[in-house]
Amino acid sequence: MPPFDETLTLEKPEKATANKQRVSQKVLFLNSHPIQYFAPLYQEIASRKDLDLTVLYCSRHGLSGETDREFGVQVKWDIPVLEGYRSVFLNNNAWKPGIYGFFGLINLGIIRYLFKAPKSTLVVHGWGYFTNILAIVFGKIAGHIVCIRGESPASHEGRRSARSMNIRKFVFGKILFQFADYFLYIGNENKQFYKIYGVPERKLRFAPYAVDNERFSKSFQQLAPQKNDLRKALGIPLDKTVILFSGKYIEKKRPLDLLMAFHQSKKRENACLVFMGEGELRPVMERFIEKNNLQNIRLTGFINQSAVPEYYAAADLFVMCSQEGETWGLSTNEAMNFRLPVLLSDLTGSSADLVRPGENGYVFKTGDIDDFAEKLDLLLSVSPDGLKAMGKVSSAIIKGYSYQQIISSILQSYHPTIL
Repeated sequence: MPPFDETLTLEKPEKATANKQRVSQKVLFLNSHPIQYFAPLYQEIASRKDLDLTVLYCSRHGLSGETDREFGVQVKWDIPVLEGYRSVFLNNNAWKPGIYGFFGLINLGIIRYLFKAPKSTLVVHGWGYFTNILAIVFGKIAGHIVCIRGESPASHEGRRSARSMNIRKFVFGKILFQFADYFLYIGNENKQFYKIYGVPERKLRFAPYAVDNERFSKSFQQLAPQKNDLRKALGIPLDKTVILFSGKYIEKKRPLDLLMAFHQSKKRENACLVFMGEGELRPVMERFIEKNNLQNIRLTGFINQSAVPEYYAAADLFVMCSQEGETWGLSTNEAMNFRLPVLLSDLTGSSADLVRPGENGYVFKTGDIDDFAEKLDLLLSVSPDGLKAMGKVSSAIIKGYSYQQIISSILQSYHPTIL
């Protein structure tokens, strides 16, 4: 189903379903812009007969190959992000439009839309934009079931000052969160975040951050037998344990920490380090590599979605070493679908959910290079068969973080009196 602009007609979502059998639950998702990780979820929801989905977008960012501020290159996803579900683009009334600031999205048309739309389950992705606040408040006033799906982990809140926490407890706990019927938490850290701000258990629903497990699992089955051929094609040594980093070369992702831990590793002669990504820290990383004469390191540059599976299939283990701000880290989900052991920093939001220490990987203290190097050496000391066994545990864990679980939580939020 093609997207359309809110400026054309607000009734069009209803017309689009006129010829369909009436469904039991209408669902609205609000997103800042089309996101490659969410599109398969929306396609899955739209394929169900018991759900009638419309996705509201606040901007067209990413559709025309704009320069990504953090990648530092033009990014246009090569997987379809608007196909297979109904979407509406709302006019942005911001004086300085963009997705990098709270006032970059001011879509005043959301108010009229919510009052004209049939009563629905409204899922709002966080509160990081002015439009999101409008949706939460006016969604409740208009009679929708409002579900907040934020990302914030409790571990990041603990680093705030007492004054900041008191202000946030008032703003979130006493004001904003009172407009929400349910909170769709993405993992254990996120659940504890809501509890800090007084959200009762009865309002909490598990709606994990997930990737298209089926697509990545199929890719693994197809590509795993080609591991050596893939390494040759990608310029990766055949006889090394391949450590994969996936993400932007920016401060939040701390790629220099991985370089320092690799430099300190006692096992690095038997390993190869692949940084799948791009970003502003590339020159700093290159200087560190040259200064310390480090071998078997590859900086790939930006890799689009269709080629990402090849790197996971060529790897032996996955590392994410992010600091505060990494609220989950969906690359970890992808890697676990490829049966990779994982090594995550303790401030990566998913570490409490996805890592079973010693079984499928380890967690290290963020910024502690000694701890990082020690945990890295533990994994590099594991035999190839042992790494495969750990990878199977990763695969089993990630099955519980699926689109089906998200859909189940959406269905649980429904109450028949809204129709």
